[in-house]
Amino acid sequence: MILSSKTTLRVRYAETDQMGIVYHSNYLIWFEVGRSELFRELNLPYTEFEKQGLGLAVIEANCRYRQPAHYDDELIVVTEIENMTSRRVVFNYHIYRDQTLLAEGKTVHVFLNQKGRLADVRKYDIWSRLEPIFAKKE
Repeated sequence: MILSSKTTLRVRYAETDQMGIVYHSNYLIWFEVGRSELFRELNLPYTEFEKQGLGLAVIEANCRYRQPAHYDDELIVVTEIENMTSRRVVFNYHIYRDQTLLAEGKTVHVFLNQKGRLADVRKYDIWSRLEPIFAKKE
């Protein structure tokens, strides 16, 4: 079972500031790209959660910047699931240019129902597809 993934992306000009360095908030966007690709590789795109009335809300995010990224750099976003429960998921991220670590971070998410309340994913049909992933991480 895949519990981590690598996503390649290239820095766009619009993602840089006047100094030619990637603006800090873009790293959080790249974390989202990594999360989406990881779930897609698990054959569980976010759209599958949404069809069942579930959302995955960020309740915590952090990023440590180690080296700057610049326009046209090719980056690798490594995303892994640190921990999963029936109510939350924790992801870790590492962003590299070649072998150089540029940034690392973590996000914590909770499952929400359509009313925006905390949801227990075991009560939804998608649980049968998530359960093997949870078992793998325990």
